[in-house]
Amino acid sequence: MNRSIRKVAVLGSGIMGSRIACHFANIGVEVLLLDIVPKELSGAEKAKGVTAEHPAFRNKIVNDSLQQTIKATPASLYSPAFASRIKTGNFDDNLVDIKNYDWVIEVIVERLDIKKSLFEKVDALRKPGTLITSNTSGIPIHLMAEGRSEDFKKHFCGTHFFNPPRYLRLLEVIPTSDTDQQVIDFLMHYGDLFLGKTTVLCKDTPGFIANRLGIYALIQTIRVAEEMGLSVDEVDKLTGPVAGRPKSGTYRLSDVVGLDTTVHVANNLYASGEGTDESRDAFKLPAVMQKLFDNKWLGDKTGQGFYKKIKDEKGKSVILALDFETLEYQLSGKVKFATLEGTKAIGDVWKRFPVLLAGEDKAGEFYRKTFADIFRYATFRIPEISDEVFRIDQAISAGFGWQYGLFETWDAIGVKNMLGIMESLNLKPANWVYEMLEAGNETFYKVEKGKRHYYDIPSKSYKKIPGQDSIILLSNLSDNIVWKNAGANLYDIGDGILNLEFKSKMNTMGAEVIEGIQKGISIAEKDFRGLVIGNESSEAYSAGANLAMLFMFAIEQEFDEINMVIAQFQQTMMRARYSSIPVVTAPHSLALGGGCELNLHADKVVAHAETYIGLVELGVGLIPAGGGTKEMALRCSDLYQAGDTELNILQAAFMNIAQAKVSTSAQEAREMNYLQEKDQIVLNRSRLIAEAKQAAIELAENGYTQPKQRSDIKVQGKTGMALFMAGIAQMRLANYISDHDAKIANKLAYVINGGDLSYPQMVTEQYLIDLEREAFLSLCGEKKTLERMQGLLNGGKPPRN
Repeated sequence: MNRSIRKVAVLGSGIMGSRIACHFANIGVEVLLLDIVPKELSGAEKAKGVTAEHPAFRNKIVNDSLQQTIKATPASLYSPAFASRIKTGNFDDNLVDIKNYDWVIEVIVERLDIKKSLFEKVDALRKPGTLITSNTSGIPIHLMAEGRSEDFKKHFCGTHFFNPPRYLRLLEVIPTSDTDQQVIDFLMHYGDLFLGKTTVLCKDTPGFIANRLGIYALIQTIRVAEEMGLSVDEVDKLTGPVAGRPKSGTYRLSDVVGLDTTVHVANNLYASGEGTDESRDAFKLPAVMQKLFDNKWLGDKTGQGFYKKIKDEKGKSVILALDFETLEYQLSGKVKFATLEGTKAIGDVWKRFPVLLAGEDKAGEFYRKTFADIFRYATFRIPEISDEVFRIDQAISAGFGWQYGLFETWDAIGVKNMLGIMESLNLKPANWVYEMLEAGNETFYKVEKGKRHYYDIPSKSYKKIPGQDSIILLSNLSDNIVWKNAGANLYDIGDGILNLEFKSKMNTMGAEVIEGIQKGISIAEKDFRGLVIGNESSEAYSAGANLAMLFMFAIEQEFDEINMVIAQFQQTMMRARYSSIPVVTAPHSLALGGGCELNLHADKVVAHAETYIGLVELGVGLIPAGGGTKEMALRCSDLYQAGDTELNILQAAFMNIAQAKVSTSAQEAREMNYLQEKDQIVLNRSRLIAEAKQAAIELAENGYTQPKQRSDIKVQGKTGMALFMAGIAQMRLANYISDHDAKIANKLAYVINGGDLSYPQMVTEQYLIDLEREAFLSLCGEKKTLERMQGLLNGGKPPRN
């Protein structure tokens, strides 16, 4: 059947319900969000003359919940304007409207009786063929379908989003034995392509996959930390980015999620594990978790948990960590382990794992104990929760933000090496691991012909992971590198398209990366038909220019060197725009400063929805000088229409740069004119490079012709400068900005208005680029700019001097 989703009804407007509604609104779907009618009027409502029949009263719960979600940070919507796609109502008056909706998602309280009662009403009102799913995280899916019609059962499934659904990539799809295969296939595809999720097919078992393993790992980590006497700060340092996991670590994650949520899931897993889980007792709460739960110190929602935020005597926010011995909060201390010190020079997490496990201090011991335990547990969950190792890895990575899954991490450490560690700790894995090794298979994964394969336990052979035909993973294409240097790799990704990957720290753009861009364009112009500039970094597409190198030249007053570097950078950006082959960029996460400017000069940008892009140079006392200021002047010029107040359009671009504003989504980047209508937004990060490749192919096949540099950019000259400088002066008088802020902003105003021209007129790109470089050079000679650069390089915030 050809199924499309135009309208979705979300039943339940709590935190998850409202956030799921927002994410469907993000992708352009019309949403109906419903909740219960309040039980009685408040005194304030009665005083205002509101009656029990008034929509303001009947929809109060749903409207209040939605507004709280819209106002909360991080934002659930890509753009505030998308809230208009959500219509609210209540179960009594509006449940009947679900007959007009393509998909109904239940997100109400976790009680089976209440869910079944609601589904009985839904079954009577829905039209045949409507998808019905539940977002439950703890109730068996098949129990909710009991007593329902045959058509309901065929179209019913679990769809478990992780919170917050905009940002966490996991969507677990949990069918019952009655769910139609076409429905399963549709949900797997829709979650991937339209919602941007890693969709993982799960069995209807307690906690499904991610919570079963993730909560086990969290509780056992806390238990090991208690036994070893490790502090809150120490554990979060050990279980953070150094191990390829989010900055929140273990205890901070618990505070964010809410200890009550963790306890609820753990208790459910303990209760349901009788007779099926050999490690059931592991879900009993460690002493410290029980104490916090009893004290109702549940984390962020109660103001304190493992951490507590207070204001010091100067009114500055200070974060305190819990001392397990005294149950009092104290200032966080400096965390230092020899093992971690030894990994500072190892940027690649994959290469870091063996070093972490080999540590001879407490850190190494902690890693050995926790890794061995969760690896052991995961091996015994096959085939209970999954038949395949790759589904387990996909779920834990996408659900908890780990860079690598459990079996991937085991591969990085070395399967045999890790097995020895596990045996020494009396934590032997399931027999199938020994059988795999005895058959000569030494890894859980391997790459063949650019495709990833997993070890299939029943057949004792390797099988290709499904779903790879629509994605390109550079990590699988090491045999396709056609050129490389210390800062970049150039891959042949097929069909006449090259991909340039940055590999510097935070993908900053130093000499090697600039050489890579130039080389990539040259090789593509000679032997290929297009170039994609994309990478798979979990940190940044590009955090901008190499500030350390620039600071070194500036502190030594090597202005000729700075001029040469900036000129080369400008020429490289312009070459990306004016090459004979299409250049497509594929940004994601952070694209700042020079990383933003590269995208501004691409023939097309194929951006991940979660792209945070901006020209941030003013924060370190400079202005954008890689064509960024020029490009925004050009884009404003192209927007001018007869009758426009042109300075208003230009002022919006000026303020975005002056405030170093960074978009909070690709959609906002479009509203800020950093992305244009021709550019594409992709929901699923895994598809990004493949989509960019397709865009390059289409540009080439549609007859791409090398463009000519522009000479028709309308600038405002003294008219615009006078207005901007007056505004800057007022901000200085009001003490909103410092003298140095004003100086930088005035130089930006000079450049974006085209310099000291008597009247608005047309100028060339080269003219504006030259103005950029002159202003940038002059600011490099300012002592206060150097102080700002040094502040950022030292790991802090630039001073507001």
